Amino acid sequence: MGLLSLAIWLPIVLGVLLLALGREQHAGAVRWLALLGSTLSFVVTLPLVTRFDRSTAAMQFTESAAWIDRFAVRYALGVDGISVWFVLLTAFITIVVVISAWEVITERIHQYMGAFLILSGLMVGVFSALDGLLFYVFFEATLIPMYLIIGIWGGERRIYAAFKFFLYTLLGSLLMLVALIYLYYKSGGSFDILTWHALPLPATAQTLLFFAFFAAFAVKVPMWPVHTWLPDAHVEAPTGGSVVLAAIMLKLGAYGFLRFSLPIVPDASHEWAGFVITLSLIAVVYIGLVALVQQDMKKLVAYSSIAHMGFVTLGFFIFNDLGMAGGIVQMISHGFVSGAMFLCIGVLYDRVHSREIAAYGGVANTMPRFAALAVFFAMANCGLPGTAGFVGEWMVILGAVKFNFWIALTAATTLVFGAAYTLWMVKRVYFGAVANDEVRGLVDLNAREFFMLALLAVAVLWMGVYPKPFTDVMQVSVAKLLEHVAVSKLI
Repeated sequence: MGLLSLAIWLPIVLGVLLLALGREQHAGAVRWLALLGSTLSFVVTLPLVTRFDRSTAAMQFTESAAWIDRFAVRYALGVDGISVWFVLLTAFITIVVVISAWEVITERIHQYMGAFLILSGLMVGVFSALDGLLFYVFFEATLIPMYLIIGIWGGERRIYAAFKFFLYTLLGSLLMLVALIYLYYKSGGSFDILTWHALPLPATAQTLLFFAFFAAFAVKVPMWPVHTWLPDAHVEAPTGGSVVLAAIMLKLGAYGFLRFSLPIVPDASHEWAGFVITLSLIAVVYIGLVALVQQDMKKLVAYSSIAHMGFVTLGFFIFNDLGMAGGIVQMISHGFVSGAMFLCIGVLYDRVHSREIAAYGGVANTMPRFAALAVFFAMANCGLPGTAGFVGEWMVILGAVKFNFWIALTAATTLVFGAAYTLWMVKRVYFGAVANDEVRGLVDLNAREFFMLALLAVAVLWMGVYPKPFTDVMQVSVAKLLEHVAVSKLI
């Protein structure tokens, strides 16, 4: 069993054990076992970066074994410079989520922790799969634990939000399944994704495949106008669910564009790039304005995520190295920043039991340590230089300038809107006079809360000040993908 298999199955097996053996009276042991499992899973992923060969775009740490011989389906895994960071990000965020639920989740704790560990392994499987059917199985299986997380531990409208999340993402994925079956027969009976990358296809087939993949991945990102499930899911999900949803699950859709849409149907990707760019710019501008009028902090950050992910898809479809690398960096940084933003909202909600901005005011007076960290993450969400939020956006804007100045100018408005809605929230929640007795009685961060936020603060600052390790790992793979996409696959 290789490192990738360990990263996938270690958390899944431990999650299943928690589901089978956990009991309410053993809550303490369940928490420690979940923390041990998530930490071991993260440690297993570290050699993927430390031993990664940055000079090649080939898949590394590959594993392959027969799975369903009759249909030539293989258990094939591997990572390149594009996917390796998302494996680490998934394992890292899982540790933070386990810590965040330590004292907050008191009912069905073994099921809660088990669901997150299983979800972590499945998401690593998505980023590692090199077989089309294996990718689809992992991609769809992630819906089940997240559906349960929202539906069981969510808010008052959790059932509505869980169903909406499940139906939106499932319906889009059904078209992708049709596309995978077509590619299987077109390639002579192979589900190997890398084989599909070299497959010549007629123009009509490329267009149909492009939109089949687009239906699955655009919903997952989510892109405007199929984004409406996300604010509902975020508002109703528990804090850990919101963190994983924003930090990792949205990236599954964006990653799908890089692994399927661009390399398999490059001609259709070029032909419909204007369409994707337009939707991305609408997300950046319109959704930024929608975020500006939100009264619920979770909704504001949820709409902020849609706008930031619009930057990601914009970077992918301008077809230059700065744009594509910037989009990938933006995915990673958004994982840190959005996760931290939702954790900060969770800290306040645990004390006041309200997400409404109007319920707060002057929090910095009673929770100074928390306010310092929360404002730091808010600055990163604005794209402040020196934080992770700046690097990816700046690279995409530079890439967009090379592509088209007016597109770059429109995209850059996200820096204005992002500062507007984020600072407006910061002003009303953290600064000014103490608004009410509930805020006056707030207690600052305990050691557990400080530790989980400090972990993310270090990651945000490190990536903002020194992004070179991230960009160096992905550079050769991005160049190879762009070279591949530039070659016509029409027959």
